[in-house]
Amino acid sequence: MNGVENRTETDCLFCRWIREGRHVQTCGSAAAFKDGYPVTDGHLLVVPLRHAQNWFAMTDSELRDADALIRLLAETIRKADPLVSGFNIGTNIGESAGQTVFHAHIHLIPRRAGDSENPRGGIRGVIDGKRCY
Repeated sequence: MNGVENRTETDCLFCRWIREGRHVQTCGSAAAFKDGYPVTDGHLLVVPLRHAQNWFAMTDSELRDADALIRLLAETIRKADPLVSGFNIGTNIGESAGQTVFHAHIHLIPRRAGDSENPRGGIRGVIDGKRCY
């Protein structure tokens, strides 16, 4: 574990966003924020309100609230944009998996036909050359 992974809620970006009330929606112990570097239009992050380092550190209640919020957000996105025809949902756990903010967060990425030349394999694309099979 490096120093970045040991950060506390006092210097955590998402804890700051929570304190500042930057959320777009909440559900129980989870909040949603616009991604600072969106992959597609409407890309959101779902985070627990409590500082938890990653998805595995979330409580069962936080996981249920996050799941409910993801479902609610997906429905809202679909209604607002009829071109949304799919979603990628994922989380990065640990530096080797690409986690850069060490506060649990789940990406909800709306997808539209044609937004990628070849979307086959989806999430498998996190490893170069492994997406297409």
